[in-house]
Amino acid sequence: MVVNNDDATRQIFSRCLLNCLHIPLWRCYIRFIKKVNERKGMEGQEETRKAFDFMLSYLGVDISSGPVWMEYIAFLKSLPALSSQEESHRMTAVRKVYQKAIITPTHHIEQLWRDYENFENSVSRQLAKGLVSEYQPKFNSARAVYRERKKYVDEIDCNMLAVPPTGSSKEELQWMSWRRLIAFEKGNPQRIDSASSNKRIIFTYEQCLMYLYHYPDVWYDYAMWHASNGSIDAAIKVFQRALKALPDSDMLKFAYAELEESRGSLQSAKKIYESLLSDGVNATALAHIQFIRFLRRNEGVEAARKHFLDARKSPNCTYHVYVAYAMMAFCLDKDPKIAHNVFEDGMKRFMNEPTYILKYADFLARLNDDRNIRALFERALSTLPLEESAEVWKRFIHFEQTYGDLASMLKVEKRRKEALSQTGEDGASTLESSLQDVVSRYSFMDLWPCTSSDLDNLTRQEWLAKNISKNSEKSSLPGGTGFLDTGSAGFMSHSIPSTKVVYPDTSQMVIYDPSQILGILPTATASGLPANPSNPVSVASGAPTSVFDEILKATPAALIAFLANLPAVDGPTPDVDIVLSVCLESDLPTVPLVKSGATPAQVSGGPVPTTSDLSGSSKSHAFSNSSLKHTRDKQSGKRKDYDRQEDNESTTVQSQPMPKDFFRIRQIQKARGATSSQTGSASYGSAISGDLSGSTG
Repeated sequence: MVVNNDDATRQIFSRCLLNCLHIPLWRCYIRFIKKVNERKGMEGQEETRKAFDFMLSYLGVDISSGPVWMEYIAFLKSLPALSSQEESHRMTAVRKVYQKAIITPTHHIEQLWRDYENFENSVSRQLAKGLVSEYQPKFNSARAVYRERKKYVDEIDCNMLAVPPTGSSKEELQWMSWRRLIAFEKGNPQRIDSASSNKRIIFTYEQCLMYLYHYPDVWYDYAMWHASNGSIDAAIKVFQRALKALPDSDMLKFAYAELEESRGSLQSAKKIYESLLSDGVNATALAHIQFIRFLRRNEGVEAARKHFLDARKSPNCTYHVYVAYAMMAFCLDKDPKIAHNVFEDGMKRFMNEPTYILKYADFLARLNDDRNIRALFERALSTLPLEESAEVWKRFIHFEQTYGDLASMLKVEKRRKEALSQTGEDGASTLESSLQDVVSRYSFMDLWPCTSSDLDNLTRQEWLAKNISKNSEKSSLPGGTGFLDTGSAGFMSHSIPSTKVVYPDTSQMVIYDPSQILGILPTATASGLPANPSNPVSVASGAPTSVFDEILKATPAALIAFLANLPAVDGPTPDVDIVLSVCLESDLPTVPLVKSGATPAQVSGGPVPTTSDLSGSSKSHAFSNSSLKHTRDKQSGKRKDYDRQEDNESTTVQSQPMPKDFFRIRQIQKARGATSSQTGSASYGSAISGDLSGSTG
């Protein structure tokens, strides 16, 4: 435009205008038309008017089109009128544009309404009163719709580029914003006629595709909207544009072929399938399967069979093609013999595919051919690699549990354990026999011979049994749903709930042993804790030794003693009762009340257990009756002492303020509850202050 190359400018506009429904681009187009036709007199004015009409027919419903309406009205008002008839025509044209503009929800709708009122009053006040009262409700409706639409439009980034989706949060937010705007327009909030509403919906879809050009779901939704409104030809055009935008999208090709087939255009649908198959070398197994089904529906059994025979020669033909054609022949053609032959033919190529074996077994089960099912399992297990045979063994055992006798069932279970024990699979239990074998045999669908708690305990026990001979520091719980499917053959193979259960990632879990952790602290010897220089602390946490020096200095003596007294855990989780018993039996240092002016260093002192104390208490696994004083004779005396302690404000726990540490509060409550429920009185002072003995009624 700068160098006045009008032909090149026209070519650029012809390429981009209809593809880019963007107000700034189209206003640039109007400026270009005005510039080209400014010296052509009446002919040029007519060309400019046609350009405005052309633009508003495409972008007139845009929420940002207000300036274009105002510019068009100003252009019409500027046209010369040499006669009263021309003046009347001009006023009529201006009035029509105003009346269209004031019922279009745009950013400038209120300004356009004020201009329209002034225009009508300038022409005729008497006529203006009737016209304004007629269009007032329409304007109010458009203004209300504008306020609602603006909420959706404000969420859209008009500077977003049309790129293939990457899964970023910004792209997902934009996709959701456009979907909300399209749903809003489909609801016809302004309650206008269906033609105008459809025009507005089409415009919204087209604008959406400017940004989500590489999103197949938007193309499909657009085409299906046309089809649901009876515009099959328009839907076909949308699919054709979609395949130009996304030529590698098999989803859109299948949907396009389905639409052509649904309207009876079988040749067009067949061409689409043939384009999927292309030269036959790069054709996918799924394309072959869907084309076989298409031929079976529309051209008969022989056409489908012919293509199956050709598809077998394709280098990309997988066992899926055999399974699909065999089940089609069995279910649709009611010909089990052909289906059986197809499965047998596939066995020559896919003997080492466990999934194919299982599909073949399902087919034989539907035929109630138990002899061939057993023969199939024996053939498959004799050729399958051991590491790939777990699923086949599981299905074999499930079959025997359902249809076999007890002897064959036990025999197959034993063979499975012996086979999988060579590969170290989870299914190979180290136990000679397991109660989970019984659970597997006598469960059905979601019916179990035990409670869920029993099932959890069995699973945990089996895992512990498998890892009993392993290094406890390197053993870890298996993650995922496979943890519950590790019992005897076929355990939970047919009764896993449909709801997906999310398990924590326990692949890095190690058994907790506080004696090892405290034993490697470099300054533990100074505090009376055992030191182990040969095992540096950086192995446990990767931190340098100086960091642990600072941590130990800042750690209260009571906390160090508490950690030192914790027992080693022999399973995934500690026993709460054991931990509490250790707390009750331990003599933790007494921390006196902080007086005004006292520094933390003056308060942090206290006795620390010796090495012998640590070694003795860290291995405790049961309650010791030595710390529980079951003497009813002293209860009354203790109660009196307790009352005196409250009055004299001594150093006991009862006279001290309630501790702010939630763990210590919980420790006191549990100690009181445990001792009161057992004996009615207990001595829990050693766990708190080392010298306090209280009575709980």
